[in-house]
Amino acid sequence: MLKPSRMLFRSTVQCIRGICGTSARLSDNLFVHRDTPEDNPGIPFEFSEENKKRVKAILNIYPDGHKRGAMIPLLDLAQRQHGWLPISAMHKVADILGLPNMRVYEVATFYTMFMRKPTGTYHIQVCTTTPCWLRGSDDVLNTCKSKLGIGVGETTKDGKFTISEVECLGACVNAPMMAVNDDYYEDLTAKDTEEILNDLKQGKVPRAGPRNGRFASEPVGGLTSLTEEPTGPGFGLQAGL
Repeated sequence: MLKPSRMLFRSTVQCIRGICGTSARLSDNLFVHRDTPEDNPGIPFEFSEENKKRVKAILNIYPDGHKRGAMIPLLDLAQRQHGWLPISAMHKVADILGLPNMRVYEVATFYTMFMRKPTGTYHIQVCTTTPCWLRGSDDVLNTCKSKLGIGVGETTKDGKFTISEVECLGACVNAPMMAVNDDYYEDLTAKDTEEILNDLKQGKVPRAGPRNGRFASEPVGGLTSLTEEPTGPGFGLQAGL
């Protein structure tokens, strides 16, 4: 039996470890499948006739013996058709590629781009990584939650909106930003976010890209370098060359 002093020490260490080692929140997606009325192997999935042509075109990209490289494009195609990725769609992809179902599960659960539970028509992904956070991503996220009346990982009752808090989406120069489906909205303020959500509620397509007047990711105050015409060939070389 441990002495009281050792028991206290062990308890203290566990407490410290508990503070420092809380479970990481990796994403809002599921990692282990649980059958539900809307997601179970008994619900058939089949690609549409149009998407069957796309499946064939995707498979033709990959040589014989390497068809499994088409797994991510096929899963993405299934998700775009269905709106999210049910287990029956994963089974279909496994059948097409001639792979065990587990090989598809491994990929679908690893990449957060695959939504494995019902997702709204508009999937709002708010980046809260350091550059966006420093530029006010909390305001953007809070506006989304208050305007839609849902929290992170939740979907509105009408099935139109789902909010996800995500890691870097690669638009750090234009922080803060959020993605709605395939469109990026950048240089956001709370007011910009509210306008975008209002447009989506009305069925409009908001203007994508920066919202502060710049075209892409150029400096807001104008160029600070490369302000002169480039010199011609041979500039600065020795005369003998």
